[in-house]
Amino acid sequence: MHSLSPAESAALARLDGQRGALLAEIEGWAAINSGSRNLAGLARMADVLATAFAPLGGSVARVPAAPASQMGHDGREAPLAHGDNLHIIKRPEAPIRVLLTGHMDTVFAADHPFQACRWLDADKLNGPGVADMKGGIAVMKAALACLEASPFAEAIGWEVVLNSDEEVSSPGSAPLLDAAARRCHLGLTFEPALPDGTLAGGRAGSGNFSAAVHGRAAHAGRNPRDGRNALLAAADLALRLAELAGDDLSVNPAKIDGGGPNNIVPDLAVLRWNMRPRNAMAQARAEAGINAAVAAVATAHDVHIHVHGRFARPPKPMDAHQQRLFDLVQGCGAALGLAISWRDTGGVCDGNNIAATGLSVVDTLGPRGGAIHSADEFLCADSLEERAKLAALVLMRVAQHGWVR
Repeated sequence: MHSLSPAESAALARLDGQRGALLAEIEGWAAINSGSRNLAGLARMADVLATAFAPLGGSVARVPAAPASQMGHDGREAPLAHGDNLHIIKRPEAPIRVLLTGHMDTVFAADHPFQACRWLDADKLNGPGVADMKGGIAVMKAALACLEASPFAEAIGWEVVLNSDEEVSSPGSAPLLDAAARRCHLGLTFEPALPDGTLAGGRAGSGNFSAAVHGRAAHAGRNPRDGRNALLAAADLALRLAELAGDDLSVNPAKIDGGGPNNIVPDLAVLRWNMRPRNAMAQARAEAGINAAVAAVATAHDVHIHVHGRFARPPKPMDAHQQRLFDLVQGCGAALGLAISWRDTGGVCDGNNIAATGLSVVDTLGPRGGAIHSADEFLCADSLEERAKLAALVLMRVAQHGWVR
């Protein structure tokens, strides 16, 4: 079923010539700094996106972030605020429901020097978030507009979640994403595809952790043995955690905060690390390994250790359940003359969390682009209509032929 029907062709033709309008939208959005910690910028971005999606006719709601916390340099946990999330629903009574997700936050803070767009050549737009993922949101909206103008729209309902904290592992939007995923039959996420159009297949999971190590201060010359060196214990913990790494698990001890004058045995240190398991077994081994390493170091150094963090992104294997949706996307690509392929990646996104609910999800349906998370980030402008048509055709075919979760 690779060829387009006359009705599909007529609906998709609405996207022809939309490059300019999509680019204008993206450039306008990229001019709004919406770094994950810029709550004022995120609020402005949410307002702009709510207005942009309103013509689709769905019910638009601002959903406050769930409570979250972080460990400070002093080893104490403190509340961490995140921006509101947008939740848009249309035809919730439809027999087939699709979840479409994107994020309005970027990795570029309000004081980051990368704040403006420029053209690298006739096709590549360089700018903050143009690919990751304000360009993806524009593609999503265009695909939904195409669906809504087609004769297939009434057969399918949809939910859109545009969250404010994806780049920091979605702590404030996780409950919203989880609930929406459990109501829907399949998921489409609009992270950017690679410059050659390749999609992400299986994904590793990811967990960010902090450990506050509490020792005992003492004079480094008079009575060092009375002290309990928290910095040394944190270093020992980092080495033990690193030993857990293997082919299916990466471990990155990233930072130790602590210490002070050379003549004082440090009584506090905070170790921070990231772990990326390739599968559920590797995640379970990592969790057990953390517990064992913490217990061993606490005993060996006579210190107290408090761990903060979790695996916020579960692994997303490319199993038969996920393959079924990828096959649909690949078939839609063939109908449009696009060769769709995918490969596994160590990167993570909300697709990890959506898949963990049992939902099939393709999570790189945004435009082609590259160098994300850097000042070299670029969007391939010639992919905007192409990817909007791909997503629209997936939606129309699900509407026509149904989907069993």
